[in-house]
Amino acid sequence: MRLYKFPKWLKRFYPGAIWDFSFSSPSKKIYLTFDDGPNPITTDWILETLAAYQAKATFFCIGKNVELHPDLYAKLLQNEHTVGNHSFSHVNGFKVKTKEYLEDIKKAQKVINSVLFRPPYGKITPKQHRLITQLGFKTVFWSHISYDFDKNLRAETRIKKLLDAVKPGAIVVFHDSDKAFAQLSVELPQILQTLGEKGYEFDNIKV
Repeated sequence: MRLYKFPKWLKRFYPGAIWDFSFSSPSKKIYLTFDDGPNPITTDWILETLAAYQAKATFFCIGKNVELHPDLYAKLLQNEHTVGNHSFSHVNGFKVKTKEYLEDIKKAQKVINSVLFRPPYGKITPKQHRLITQLGFKTVFWSHISYDFDKNLRAETRIKKLLDAVKPGAIVVFHDSDKAFAQLSVELPQILQTLGEKGYEFDNIKV
């Protein structure tokens, strides 16, 4: 079963984390986020597409990709998008010791200037969350996931479920990656077009 939204019961284990902005978004704003970049195949296309719809977004970058593609990272900032830390090596918090997890995030912090942090795969233990909060990071999850990485889903299914689900203040996760690009290149323009026609604006996350 694919969960397009996080179950509410999970939230109590991560106090202070951001899941959406529904509590503070009387206007029709949606917050687009893109994980795993920057990427030489996808990032430029995403930036061009966002610009075409006057959309701002938040890019949760992997540290090693920033080191490999500093020019693309610079473009994210030049285009007035927000960046966030997505660890240095896309580490799964459920599979490594907490010390290793924190060191990976700190390593990414050296090349990603942001207090925003999104755990890869959304997997982080309550203890890890508490410790990175003490380091000054703000953990950002999401309210809706696009499943753009899942080639087994039909595009029509993904688009319909996402469009039916999002509400003002939603944080939607997409992926700035090779794996997602075939799906993203078809679906992102349709989603931006449809939501724009419904009066939504697309903003980046600021804390």
